[in-house]
Amino acid sequence: MKSRKEEYAYVIDILPPEVALYRLPPKMRRDFPHDVSYAHLVGEDHFALLEVTLKKGAVVEVGERVYVGPGTRDKVDKIVRRIRYEDLQPQGKENLRMVVRKIVEQKQDFFIKWINTAGPITIKLHSLELLRGIGKKKVQEILDERKKKPFSSYEDVKQRVAIDLVELLTDRILREIAGEDPYYLFATPPPTQTP
Repeated sequence: MKSRKEEYAYVIDILPPEVALYRLPPKMRRDFPHDVSYAHLVGEDHFALLEVTLKKGAVVEVGERVYVGPGTRDKVDKIVRRIRYEDLQPQGKENLRMVVRKIVEQKQDFFIKWINTAGPITIKLHSLELLRGIGKKKVQEILDERKKKPFSSYEDVKQRVAIDLVELLTDRILREIAGEDPYYLFATPPPTQTP
């Protein structure tokens, strides 16, 4: 599967050069200067985990949105590689949950459209069942409610079917990023192995 490109990503960790270089495979170490700062990011659209170098003098903060697309970037110099969840430092893993939740909250229109149109994956499995705690009975309740009237917001979902969609989506996306499920609704599957 061809990986989908990110245009914007959020900073989840900032690594000093000695930590970042030590974690790179030896053949990659010689290609990157030893005096640059590295950061781990999570993509805004496809939730890909990225390791990047920052431009000299660039200052970023955890949770900050930065441009990583083609052309001129103001803070990110190079995208070093896509990484796996296991490649994150403990602090990065902790920050990831907060940042993914922030993205889910900001992309309400996208996710409400998804819940209003989500369909079955197989004859026996509906995509809504991939949200932790949603069983066949709750799926039917959601389908019945959206038939009456499409959902309009996270609060509307909470009022009508008593689920915290932000929490369920955050959990789902984190499990996809970590490669814990064979189905990918929102995140780009992790690389098979880190180079």
